[in-house]
Amino acid sequence: MRIRLEGIHFTYPGRVEALRGVDLVVEAGERVALIGENGAGKTTLARHLNGLLKPDRGAVWIGDWNTRDRTVGRLAARVGYAFQNPDDQLFARTVREEVAFGPRNLGRDPETVDRDVDWALEQVGLGGTLDLHPYDLQAAERKLIALAAVLAMRTPVVVLDEPTMGQDSRGIERIGRIVEELAAAGRTVLTISHNIDFCAEHFRRVVVLSQGQVAVDGPVEAVLSKAAILNQAQVDPPQLVRLAQALDWPQAPLTVEEFLAAWRARAGES
Repeated sequence: MRIRLEGIHFTYPGRVEALRGVDLVVEAGERVALIGENGAGKTTLARHLNGLLKPDRGAVWIGDWNTRDRTVGRLAARVGYAFQNPDDQLFARTVREEVAFGPRNLGRDPETVDRDVDWALEQVGLGGTLDLHPYDLQAAERKLIALAAVLAMRTPVVVLDEPTMGQDSRGIERIGRIVEELAAAGRTVLTISHNIDFCAEHFRRVVVLSQGQVAVDGPVEAVLSKAAILNQAQVDPPQLVRLAQALDWPQAPLTVEEFLAAWRARAGES
């Protein structure tokens, strides 16, 4: 499902201009990371995708739907949004009710809802929590429950706001695997993240936002290997890029596999 933003402007009360003429197209099935300094407009942009915010000027299209013409409830059938803070999202008395809320409100039959709930919780590794209250879980687990609630809706577009925040290495690995599986299923995945290593490993396109505008938009290799671009966005390069630069390598590997391949190639040359 194609996403299209046309000249988006948005100003918060108090005349805080968060978006200033953003144009952006995301094709169906793309994996796109939105990065930039705090206050760059990343979350504001993302909340336009599911109708939580509507532009002051411009238009947002999700497929053939203009978000101005659709409620948040209708847009939830196309765009699933996992909040940065799960406590802004969770409200039900049990994990089962929480994860079932979305698919049930999309009109699915009870058997399908149960199947979606079980599948989503299995994906995040919390299948044994069905009857627990979400707030009896740790913060990192609540974040995974919020993600499961989005996964259960099986939307064509999934937006993840700082998905790795508060997660240990195992949790980050699990979320990365989920991103890969969503992409393999042809679903569009967008993330807002300050975890640049996570972006480098699991996303194929990077959009750098600065002062409410798109500063840079390109393939992950072209964007995350350029120190000047990342300095502009007040973002550190991925660890492997920094290591390659310290070794004075001309190439900038983004994954461990690429780094090891480059290391072996250089060792063979010597």
